[in-house]
Amino acid sequence: MGGGSGALFVAVFLACAVEAVEATTIVLAAGTARDWRSAATGMTAAIVLLAIIVAALGPAVSALPLRELRLVVGALLLIFGLQWLRKAILRASGYKALHDEDAIYRAQLAEAAAAPRRRFGSVPDWYAFTLSFKGVLLEGLEVVFIALTFGGNAHNIPLAALAAGCAVVVVAVTGAAVRAPLARVPENTLKFIVGIMLTGFGTFWGAEGAGAHWPGSDAALLVLVPAIALFAVGLVAVLRRGQAKATRAPARGGAPAAEAG
Repeated sequence: MGGGSGALFVAVFLACAVEAVEATTIVLAAGTARDWRSAATGMTAAIVLLAIIVAALGPAVSALPLRELRLVVGALLLIFGLQWLRKAILRASGYKALHDEDAIYRAQLAEAAAAPRRRFGSVPDWYAFTLSFKGVLLEGLEVVFIALTFGGNAHNIPLAALAAGCAVVVVAVTGAAVRAPLARVPENTLKFIVGIMLTGFGTFWGAEGAGAHWPGSDAALLVLVPAIALFAVGLVAVLRRGQAKATRAPARGGAPAAEAG
């Protein structure tokens, strides 16, 4: 596996692993609070539908002209990457609460347990089925988008699909083994890394699609991605310092205000 293929595999694997953690949390909540058979059926139905979508869209994406594809994919990746990176920076600097998969699992568990039970056809618990189906489908659509855009742009959809499949299998097997939310997975760190990689790839491919030529071709990513990472880490440091000053300011200003009263 060459350097470009390796970068493609890692980027797709990490991005899809984040989505797989969230989908697994939903399935575990549906199965634990309601009915495992119904939750598993809903998950399977969603996976089959996603496979059909990939089979239908994969050839169409591969047939698009490379330059136009890179321009569109670059723009989309920048949109997603900057959103993820913005949230990751705010979480790392303390301006936004950290993503707590364990708390989300408990909330979903309580909500699922409170819903009435209703059988539909051969599905014992329709609520567990729909909760699992919708969760896997929505998160899975993002996995499909990541695999198709990365794979289509690199003209290597099979490798991107393999990376996405590996991420989903690893997370799902881990979740099934422990039957608990994957709270120990450093999801906030993963999102920070994925945000950096999506932003880097989006900038790279978008510029190429617009007609620019990077020095060193694909090797430019080895400079672009670390540069974005350094900039993001620098922003976290600046924001942390600003928040620390803002926290100390009321304490300093509180004494005179009390004396005036």
